[in-house]
Amino acid sequence: QVQLVESGGGLVQPGGSLTLSCAASGRIQRIVTMGWYRQAPGKNRESVAAIVGDGETTYLDSVKGRFIISRDNAKSTVYLQMNRLEPEDTAVYTCNAAYIEVGQGTQVTVSS
Repeated sequence: QVQLVESGGGLVQPGGSLTLSCAASGRIQRIVTMGWYRQAPGKNRESVAAIVGDGETTYLDSVKGRFIISRDNAKSTVYLQMNRLEPEDTAVYTCNAAYIEVGQGTQVTVSS
């Protein structure tokens, strides 16, 4: 079973900064994409930023130039550095990942 654990949220003044972290754990062979969604009260969920394995990034237009997504493949962790935060950025931020999971394995023994 794969788990994604987010951290780093909190209260910040307009213009301030926060960095979110999301660590993936479990039987993961490879993580293809990691990213962040957010949902504000009364609004639809929206994709904020994503990063693929080769480092290519995408951003929601309203956060371009203010947010930076990065990834530590060795730690299976994605970060979202949020700068010049605005009241409109208030939301619940959730991590997402597309990954290749490995099974538990099954023993094969060849013997006479």
